[in-house]
Amino acid sequence: MTDISAASGDAARARANAGPDASEFARKVSELLERTEYRRCDKGEDLEDIYRLRYKSYRLSDMVGDNPSQTIHDSLDETPNCYKLGVYIDGDLVSTLRLHHASRRHPLSPSTMVYGDILHPLMAAGDSFIDPSRFAADPEWSRIYPQIPYLTLRLAGMACFHFEAPYCLSVIRKEHAGFYKRIYSSEQIGESRSYPGLNYPVVLYRATIAQIRERTFTRFPFFKSTPMEQRLLFAQPDAGELAPLTILPTAKYFRDAA
Repeated sequence: MTDISAASGDAARARANAGPDASEFARKVSELLERTEYRRCDKGEDLEDIYRLRYKSYRLSDMVGDNPSQTIHDSLDETPNCYKLGVYIDGDLVSTLRLHHASRRHPLSPSTMVYGDILHPLMAAGDSFIDPSRFAADPEWSRIYPQIPYLTLRLAGMACFHFEAPYCLSVIRKEHAGFYKRIYSSEQIGESRSYPGLNYPVVLYRATIAQIRERTFTRFPFFKSTPMEQRLLFAQPDAGELAPLTILPTAKYFRDAA
């Protein structure tokens, strides 16, 4: 699931900053973005670090029970349509997000497991979805940088544009729906249900890529990205080509060109 509000109590400050006068907050996020790097984590220590960060974040908010390994991962981390990403500020891992591109070819994702009766017919008709899940933020860094949820959520929007997916899903707590309505103009399409491994019920929300482009980019220009940044994050390297170690955000190029 992708409830960024549940992963850290300090995200409440970020939600409050997304009120009617968001320009100052957007400026602060853009400044922090200058010190931010994204990394696709597929193996080795990077992968172990994000699994440990999930556990640390979820245990603090009592989302999961004790786990002797102090890591959280599941079979969905291994699907071919899965992208596990780390967000780093000044070289320190501050948050992580998992993304699935759910489509007729690769329909498995967290949301489709719980809301398959709603989503499978849409995929059969040709729709596809970006399905963010496993958001986790480091509690200590979140107190210093309440902008972290926005830096992390930016990845979901980028994936929508790279994969040309018309929709972005959010499986969230009902009481946190206001955040997604304000940021992505999301609408509820699924009723309250149980999600395996979580201690609370969830609901399904959906945002359209058109709303992200027309409304979110206007209020929060730091969500913009170039096709090159999107490709570096999500495209498979060509034969003999090494995957990039880190990717620098490109929203500033839109600002500088304005």
